[in-house]
Amino acid sequence: MIEANELTKQYGGRTVVDHLSFTVRPGRVTGFLGPNGAGKTTTLRMILGLDTPAHGTATVNGVPFRTRSRGLRHVGALLDAGQVHPGRSATAHLSALARSNGIPLGRVPEVLREVGLTEAARRRVGGFSLGMKQRLGIATALLGDPPVLLFDEPINGMDPEGVLWVRGLFRRLAAEGRTVFLSSHLMSEMEHTADDLVVIGRGRLVAAEPVAGFAARSGRLGVLVRTPQPAQLAALLTAAGAEVAPDRAAGPERLRVTGLPADRIAALAFEHRILVQELTPYGASLEQAFMALTADSVEYPAGEPR
Repeated sequence: MIEANELTKQYGGRTVVDHLSFTVRPGRVTGFLGPNGAGKTTTLRMILGLDTPAHGTATVNGVPFRTRSRGLRHVGALLDAGQVHPGRSATAHLSALARSNGIPLGRVPEVLREVGLTEAARRRVGGFSLGMKQRLGIATALLGDPPVLLFDEPINGMDPEGVLWVRGLFRRLAAEGRTVFLSSHLMSEMEHTADDLVVIGRGRLVAAEPVAGFAARSGRLGVLVRTPQPAQLAALLTAAGAEVAPDRAAGPERLRVTGLPADRIAALAFEHRILVQELTPYGASLEQAFMALTADSVEYPAGEPR
């Protein structure tokens, strides 16, 4: 379990993490989300004892991580896949870490096999692709067989096969009762992988809850409508206060409607003799919820297109 209590950190007079509290529980994959500059990496560094908070505490299974003498047996982490000496081989890198953490050297080929790097074990890391470096970073995190794992953007540079493999790995690790905490900018991956979310903006907590609950908070529940008279129905529903957009992926006869429930849409269509062939309620996507709930926390918003 990871517990953050009132974590606060400043750099140069600027507060980047602001009285942040949350809990990451074992047996679940917890996603860590926030706009760029929200303080995610700084928070992970404070959990690992790499940065010292100005206020508050972070503990792993009840104690500060920096008090552990053989850290890789307690927490495995991937913060930056590039922080490996480029002249070393994957085997040499992992072997050095194994010796310093009292881990049997037989564990090195095991984790290389698990991440699919057996054939590249003797190659210099400087020649690895980004995806291979990410796999090596994951192998490093797994080396001590720890109960707690932290990953910062672990699928950057991964090909589709690698993404599927990582997704399955995280689910398996959580099913084994481990605590899995990962940050990512890819909402689709969080939808497929995470059970819970911790969302921050400008260093403050926005939400800490299951994925489904967070998605529902955006209030963007809608109805998918199919009709042979899309223009007439769209005008009618818009006049009634709904937001209507064509579902371009599904064809011109399908509309996405928000702001009116399905029974009200059906009643309006019936009153105006407009044929409706489908009414399917749908929930907000995780991406929609994230954008809606962190809109005020974006530090560097993009300008309007010209």
